[in-house]
Amino acid sequence: MAALDHQELNEFITRVLAEDIGPGDWTTLGAVPKDHTLSVSMNAREGLVVAGIEITADFFKRLDDTLEIKVLVKDGDAIKAGASMMTIKGKARPILTAERAALNVLQHLSGIATLTAKYVRELEGTGTILLDTRKTIPGLRKLEKYATTCGGAENHRIGLYDAILIKDNHIAAAGGIAEAIRGARALNKEIPIETECDSLEQLKIALDEGIDLVLLDNMTLDQLRQAVKIARGKCKIEASGRVNLKTIRAIAETGVEYISTSKITQSAPAVDIGLDVL
Repeated sequence: MAALDHQELNEFITRVLAEDIGPGDWTTLGAVPKDHTLSVSMNAREGLVVAGIEITADFFKRLDDTLEIKVLVKDGDAIKAGASMMTIKGKARPILTAERAALNVLQHLSGIATLTAKYVRELEGTGTILLDTRKTIPGLRKLEKYATTCGGAENHRIGLYDAILIKDNHIAAAGGIAEAIRGARALNKEIPIETECDSLEQLKIALDEGIDLVLLDNMTLDQLRQAVKIARGKCKIEASGRVNLKTIRAIAETGVEYISTSKITQSAPAVDIGLDVL
């Protein structure tokens, strides 16, 4: 997975399995004989967009690298209910022990990708790009942001370190939007600077400071259209706030280049995926 390097993925799998197994999976160890084998299929029980299929396979491999695993889909695929995503053959114990942890990850990430794809479909033909946000579950940010890209969005900044985004509280603490922009530029001239603007007056000040990108927060459609005219040829505009599946198309049609929403990570329900014995 592009979002996490090999070491990070290994550490994540280790933590998740340790959380679930603890000192031992006494149910499986007690109920299932050591030499029993299973053939199972991981099936989508609803239409969904896949995210995290390879890391899901790695959960099973971690407990038994002799398992015969066939991954039948790839991340970003839109599949229908009933589709088989993976088959696994081999010793029953490791399959049953890894089942819940593996499914939890796949259901969560695919849920994010599936909801993201719905938002992206609403933007078709507008030229507007959907961005994710930093509103993610602590410890899962890179995985969740990877999942949004599987659904067709683009990543905003990953953290506080790879882009400068001046928010309203920064502006208040700095004493004004111009002061905040100048301070940020003096600290690091290499990183792009974006600032939140709550009004057209703030937008004009930001443009006078040579801002790279502005985030227009909770503006009306009319305000967004005016902002696009004011900023045309000077900087790009990201719109945020009041974004949902019913409003996103109209927001895009104002001419903004980007729309960001936390809903694709914070409000995405897990999709229904099961592991069925063949």
